[in-house]
Amino acid sequence: MKFKKLKMLGLTLGLGAMLAACGSDDSTTTNNEESKADTGSKAVNLAYVEWDSEIASTHVVGKVLEDLGYDVTLTPLDNAIMWEAVSTGEADAMVAGWLPGTHAAQYERYKDGLVELGENLSGAKIGLVVPTYMEANSIADLSGEADMKITGIEAGAGVMAATENAIAEYANLNGWELVPSSSGAMTVALDQAIKSEEEIIVTGWSPHWKFAAYDLKYLEDPQGVYGGEETINTFARQGLEEDLPEAFKVIDAFHWTSADMEEVMLDINSGTSPEDAAAKWVEAHPDKVAEWTKDVE
Repeated sequence: MKFKKLKMLGLTLGLGAMLAACGSDDSTTTNNEESKADTGSKAVNLAYVEWDSEIASTHVVGKVLEDLGYDVTLTPLDNAIMWEAVSTGEADAMVAGWLPGTHAAQYERYKDGLVELGENLSGAKIGLVVPTYMEANSIADLSGEADMKITGIEAGAGVMAATENAIAEYANLNGWELVPSSSGAMTVALDQAIKSEEEIIVTGWSPHWKFAAYDLKYLEDPQGVYGGEETINTFARQGLEEDLPEAFKVIDAFHWTSADMEEVMLDINSGTSPEDAAAKWVEAHPDKVAEWTKDVE
């Protein structure tokens, strides 16, 4: 099983061109709408941000749709562009919206162009994460740990914006540096630090396989900068329900647990391709998949 994938740069440039075209005149918009409404089409494009959690969930949904006969494209995008792509109809749906805090800015900007389908996972969380062998238990406890550096992920991610706010809000973090990298680079740095029992502070979120692989803890956040429990939510483009009603039903019904997601993430982290890890999970959980597809004729 192999999904079609578009390269990040190529799609980003292509998306910009398509968005410009969509705004050029009414006839272009009409042509796009007519194309999407083609009743013979079974092509579905799911957008996602390249976080371990969203790679797992999007590939699972994609596999289920593919097994139903859909031509599935999974499109990795920058976080903000993911929201924009679904809101403009350049992508059909996403299962990667973290609310109410992490993606609050993107939600406010693009919500009017989206169809909200509710949460697909509850109990999500973001914050600063450290190995349990570190003495600090609260952000307020930090002084000079890890050379006053926080290892982050991609610039523009919600947890990065929250961490910038934390540095501004907590007086004891005055002079600290947030170092952007990527989700993968952050976990590599975490692994290396733990093997050497060195201090490290990373931007973290759960569900994530690192909590199963290492002994970690969230630092308490007495000022509430990172907010409370979050949910991961599903959004579709306007018109998807009319254009592809069966696919819409599956995407709408998709709901699973942190344990489900971490099962897929652990397989991927162990070297299994996202496609194969998703296929393995789908095969091992027929009852759950049946719940998502029960309304499909």
